[in-house]
Amino acid sequence: MRSSRRNSGRLAVVVALIVAAGAGVSGHRLDEYLQAARISLAPDRVQIELDLTPGIALAESIGREIDRDGSGAISPDEAAAYAEAVRHALRLAIDGTPIAPELVDSRFPMPEAMRAGEGMIRLHFAAPLPRLGAGAHELRYRNAHHPDIGVYLANALVPESSRVLITGQERDVDQRDLTIAYVLQPEPALGARLWLLGVVTSTLTLLFLVRRRHRPRAKSDSQGEE
Repeated sequence: MRSSRRNSGRLAVVVALIVAAGAGVSGHRLDEYLQAARISLAPDRVQIELDLTPGIALAESIGREIDRDGSGAISPDEAAAYAEAVRHALRLAIDGTPIAPELVDSRFPMPEAMRAGEGMIRLHFAAPLPRLGAGAHELRYRNAHHPDIGVYLANALVPESSRVLITGQERDVDQRDLTIAYVLQPEPALGARLWLLGVVTSTLTLLFLVRRRHRPRAKSDSQGEE
C-alpha cells in the first residue's frame, strides 16, 4: 500500500512537470532553450534527469554547437563533449558542501528531428552523497547552461526510499535554482534488526521440531518371535 501511494505521488509530480514543460514550450517554443530537470533523492545518492529541447529558431545553432565537425551527424565523441559541457554548468551542494555530478547516460535525437524543433536531448547525472546523519538537510541545484537563451524547470520527484521525506522546495524566479529541504529518517537500529533475526531463527527452529515430532515412524520389519 505504501509503495502504491509512493508511486502514485511520483507519477503526479512527473505529470505536473510535463504539464509545466508543455506550457513552457508553447510560450517559448521558437527562440528559447527549454531545460527541464527532475531530481531524485535517496539516503546516499542524488540523480538528475535533464531534458533539453531547443526551439526551432535555435535548432541550427545548438546543432552546430554539438556537431563540431559539421558532418550532419552527432558522433559519440561529440555527444560526450556536449554532455560534459552541460555537466560543468550544473552545480550541486548538500548542506552547503559542493558535490560533483557524473554522467550516467545520454540520448541525442536525430539531426533532422532537432532541426524541426522536435528533438530532445536527455541526460542522466548522478552523484553520491556523503554519509548524513538523521535530521533536516538541504540539497541545492543550479543550472547555468545557456543562461542567454534558457528556459528552466526543476522539480523533486517523490523519493523511493521511505527514509527520505521532502518538506519543501524553493525556486528562484527563473527556476535555475532549486533548493530541496528534506528530512532523513534514522536507519533501523542494529538491536531491532538482531532481535528480528532472533525471532525468525527461533520460529524456524520451532517449526522444524514440530514437524519432526509429528513425522510418522517407519514400521519394524521384525515382529518378534511367536
